[in-house]
Amino acid sequence: MIKVLVADDHAAVRAGVVLILEGERDIEVVGEAADGQAAVRMAHELRPDVVLMDVRMPRLDGISATRELSGIADVLILTTFDLDEYVFGALRAGAAGFLLKNTEADALVQAVRLVARGEGLIAPSVTRRLITAFAETSEPRRHDLEALTPREREVLACVARGLSNAEIARELDMTEATAKTHVSRMLGKLGLRSRVQAAILYPAT
Repeated sequence: MIKVLVADDHAAVRAGVVLILEGERDIEVVGEAADGQAAVRMAHELRPDVVLMDVRMPRLDGISATRELSGIADVLILTTFDLDEYVFGALRAGAAGFLLKNTEADALVQAVRLVARGEGLIAPSVTRRLITAFAETSEPRRHDLEALTPREREVLACVARGLSNAEIARELDMTEATAKTHVSRMLGKLGLRSRVQAAILYPAT
């Protein structure tokens, strides 16, 4: 069962998201938060697998809350705004994904499942300009690759190609659990918060 915390300052939006998610047998909404501080507190208490996080919220914005939840839960940003500052800020804070609120219900459910499995995703409408912007402003830290084992480099190459943990496992002949472990270790050695960051900063390894 995937445990989800929904954080949004608009009650109607929260209600709609909860209604969509609770219709799925493998998803349980364990809590709702109306601001960023409440989201952080509840995440520590409830230990959800995924936090669906709005960006613009009172007391503590969604990006700051995402930064505080590193290592506690995977965050999937769900916002009305696809402004570059929000996209970049969310990914730098460690968000596992970025979706817009006009996302279809089925796509939202699938996104929650992907993030819960340790995958990452970005709304198609912002992907191209995101990659372009990062390519122009971020230089891959090649020297950091020396810290990786040969196996971890292979895993990074797979992540850069957008492969899921299951696909990495099949390609490198390992279990999905082992693939997930390698991804976590690789991200830790590179000082990255998410596989999305890895794919953008190290597009060719």
